[in-house]
Amino acid sequence: MSDKLAKLVDELSTLSVLEAADLVKLLEEKWGVSAAAPVAVAAAGGAAAAAEPVEEKTEFDVVIKDPGAKKIDVIKVIRQLTSLGLGEAKTLAETAGGKVLTAVGKDAATDAKKKLDEAGANVVIE
Repeated sequence: MSDKLAKLVDELSTLSVLEAADLVKLLEEKWGVSAAAPVAVAAAGGAAAAAEPVEEKTEFDVVIKDPGAKKIDVIKVIRQLTSLGLGEAKTLAETAGGKVLTAVGKDAATDAKKKLDEAGANVVIE
């Protein structure tokens, strides 16, 4: 390595993390390039022990908090979403914290919540 490069490496080694990030931004602007991939690799290598990646949730529960004023409409929607009979659907609608659907995908949970909300229920996805 030439003396010029060795001197530059020594100089850059004294920069704080914030200063190094500012330097990257300035070089990206000046040269019209992106250093996103190399920076991510360097950050991942330096902070490998910091934290493990968080897994994205894939299964959701649709929980009824309150059936609202239109309980009959809510019961009808519950019966459409599940294979419950009338009595079971009524009991579920009247049970705060009752799980209408369990361990379903995000799209199915969102669709069920939308239908139950439209029927007048107060529903959350957990």
